Amino acid sequence: QVQLVESGGGSVPAGGSLRLSCVASGYDVSEYCMAWFRHVPGRERERVASISPGGNIDYGDSRTGHEEDRFTISRENAGTKASIYLQMPNLKPDDSGTYYCATREYRGCFRSPDEYPYWGQGTQVAVAA
Repeated sequence: QVQLVESGGGSVPAGGSLRLSCVASGYDVSEYCMAWFRHVPGRERERVASISPGGNIDYGDSRTGHEEDRFTISRENAGTKASIYLQMPNLKPDDSGTYYCATREYRGCFRSPDEYPYWGQGTQVAVAA
């Protein structure tokens, strides 16, 4: 079984910054794709960014748009464990939501949340206007 634990969410004013962290353990998740998703009530979870075991990065084409211009995903592997981070500077109110860490065995990193069988409990991000 894979365990994912997120941290780093919080409430900030517009223009503020947050750094989310996720630690994955269980199977050899160093060989897994890992991703950040955002969920807003009434909408499907949408991928913010994903990173392959080798460090290939994809940013989601979400409603806030152009995450690659603002957010940075990074990854550290340590033995069979893996950690990912999401650096989020210059936050906007539309960035608010619950951010989830997700992972899957690596046969590619995918945009759809349905492709990820393992999820963390989520961490809240609230950006005030």
